[in-house]
Amino acid sequence: MTSSADWIAGARPRTLPAAVAPVLAGTGVAAYVDQSVWWKALLAMVVSLALQVGVNYANDYSDGIRGTDADRVGPMRLVGSGAATPRAVKAAAFAAFGVAGLAGLALAATTAWWLLAVGVVCVVAAWFYTGGEKPYGYLGLGEVMVFVFFGLVAVIGTTYVQTRTWEWPALYAGVGVGALACAILVANNLRDIPTDTVAGKRTLAVRLGEERTRYLYAFLVLVAAAAVVAVAVATTWWALLGLGFLARAAAPARSVLAGAAGPALIPVLAATGAAELIWSVLVAAPLLVLG
Repeated sequence: MTSSADWIAGARPRTLPAAVAPVLAGTGVAAYVDQSVWWKALLAMVVSLALQVGVNYANDYSDGIRGTDADRVGPMRLVGSGAATPRAVKAAAFAAFGVAGLAGLALAATTAWWLLAVGVVCVVAAWFYTGGEKPYGYLGLGEVMVFVFFGLVAVIGTTYVQTRTWEWPALYAGVGVGALACAILVANNLRDIPTDTVAGKRTLAVRLGEERTRYLYAFLVLVAAAAVVAVAVATTWWALLGLGFLARAAAPARSVLAGAAGPALIPVLAATGAAELIWSVLVAAPLLVLG
């Protein structure tokens, strides 16, 4: 039988900061314009976390049945390792999507019904990242979709359900959060270039090659730093505290640029996730205090 520890590992808890960060950043912007609604922020957090877990299980299922995870370097995969059946992992993915859907329904009912369409698109994008006959994650589009959904949509959406208005700082925050979320995926795919190439998974890292992928990671960190400045210009200079994320992002960036490969890139994933969370906390904190 699959143990609870196996299911927790399969949910990939180290990726969860990427789900928490956009909600914190979006709520910070909402608070700055004096329109934060805490119960909506909590529902948005449920949506984001459930989608992240759902994506992780869906990827485990789809990559597992394709054999992509057969020789994977990194955290255990439930299907690839044989710890759980594909059917059980698929059911877990849809259960997580169901939780996200229920929380999203509550937000749509109290904000705007067109948000249901956004939610459906999010779930579809989550499934077809590695699912279906032609998953876009195998075509080098994974980073684009992560930037859009776990950056722009998540941050702007969190702000919108609380304010019901368009706020430019939410866009800038979405860029920063999205850039670091992309950096996590870039590091992951950099690690998996050898096995993905053999499996026919044409990720952006496979297409760019190792050297350019390393430069892309560093570029995304710089984009996140520039986004802090943009948020500060649009709100308060106290938001520049967000540049403190560089203290956590510097080490993994140096590691990537220095040529870390294989298992040596696993700590980079955790460190980049931590840097994203620190980015959102340090940017959101002054907005919450001054809002």
